Amino acid sequence: MTTTDLIIIGCGPGGYQAAPYAAKHGLQVTVIEESHVGGTCLNVGCIPTKAYCHEAEVIEQARRAAEHGLDGLSFSLNFAKIQEHKNQVVQQLRSGIETLMAVPGINFVQGKASFKDAHTVVVGNEEYQARHIIIATGSHPKMPPIEGIDSPGVVTSTELLDIDHVPPRLVIVGAGVIGLEFASAFNTFGSQVTIIEFLKECLPAMDSDIAKRLRKQLERRGVQFFMQSGVKSIDNGTVTFETKGKENTVGADTILIATGRGANTDGLKLENAGIEYDRQGIKTDENMQTNVKGIYAIGDVNGRIMLAHAASFQGYRAVNHILGLADDIRLDIMPAAVFTNPEAASVGKTEDALKAEGTEYNAHKGYYRANGKAVATGETEGMVKILADQAGRIIGCHILGAHASGMVQEITALMNRDTTLQQLGNIIHTHPTLEEILHDTAH
Repeated sequence: MTTTDLIIIGCGPGGYQAAPYAAKHGLQVTVIEESHVGGTCLNVGCIPTKAYCHEAEVIEQARRAAEHGLDGLSFSLNFAKIQEHKNQVVQQLRSGIETLMAVPGINFVQGKASFKDAHTVVVGNEEYQARHIIIATGSHPKMPPIEGIDSPGVVTSTELLDIDHVPPRLVIVGAGVIGLEFASAFNTFGSQVTIIEFLKECLPAMDSDIAKRLRKQLERRGVQFFMQSGVKSIDNGTVTFETKGKENTVGADTILIATGRGANTDGLKLENAGIEYDRQGIKTDENMQTNVKGIYAIGDVNGRIMLAHAASFQGYRAVNHILGLADDIRLDIMPAAVFTNPEAASVGKTEDALKAEGTEYNAHKGYYRANGKAVATGETEGMVKILADQAGRIIGCHILGAHASGMVQEITALMNRDTTLQQLGNIIHTHPTLEEILHDTAH
């Protein structure tokens, strides 16, 4: 039996960030991973998807080359090279994490972990014991109960990231973050993209004003949306769905199921440790501790918010609680981004949520078309919305447009310090930059 201070089950963003942080603070750590290090994010999620999105952005810029004085430029798409670049990115980052797992204080174990009791984890024939355990096993794509969902050509994001060609016709079931990012990229690669979504609007967690504008921009690029539509069946490349009582069909070469993700709890034998969980994930308190003292759950597996950076900071919080350290981490202020073209990003409350709560607020809007940098670079399609409470304190920000994912980080930092709109308006911004839109919106 191997005994350490802390066992971390899973080596995704939550696990591989928490492990060296704990080791730096003097804990002996065992990290157990059944597959590749890096988790969903690195191997079949954030990173490879963003590689697709970047290549799509390069292609879009090439198509607009004539606007910038590059007449007669021609090119052809080599999808094999796109895949090669994506795989190189993943391998490079994976190697970096493997090196991180070899630092002093960390014992890395390859294999499937399950609980024997509240302090003992079994991997194969070996037992590992620790006073504290962090579960960071991530999530998997959820497959809805659709007739024919096991048909050939039906894939999840994992398989679409490894596809060796651009599907002529791509149907995407689900208009969340995953669905829209793949729709944006493959539309640029040359697929005829159709999205079928059960809800009234795409990106339900995002401000509806931003979501609607993004959908309209994707529609102008040729992506077809069927909202308030439920898929009934899939048969031989034909997707049958119902929209407001009317049955429709659409043909597809590839069908992506992008209807959300579920927590990875199967096989952990959580009942042996008395850990409470349900279909959403493992239940935790604000310190990420489960109902069993000394056992924590971070990232997708607790079902709180499925973002890589959320997992990382939940991991820091869990380790800090183990060490008895206070921190200033604001887990209630969680930025998020959608890497479509254009990007969408948000932090804090949406206007829809504030209306539903009956909270008094003021909304301030700014537009890319009035910004010098946006006009100079041809990125005039976009909007910023900043929400403030009655005292002027910033409580939300929602952006659609170029570099939205980076711009929202400024507001995230300010919200962590309870900054007001007036204070934002007094902060000098570099000219010419897109960030000036934030400053102008505050006035």
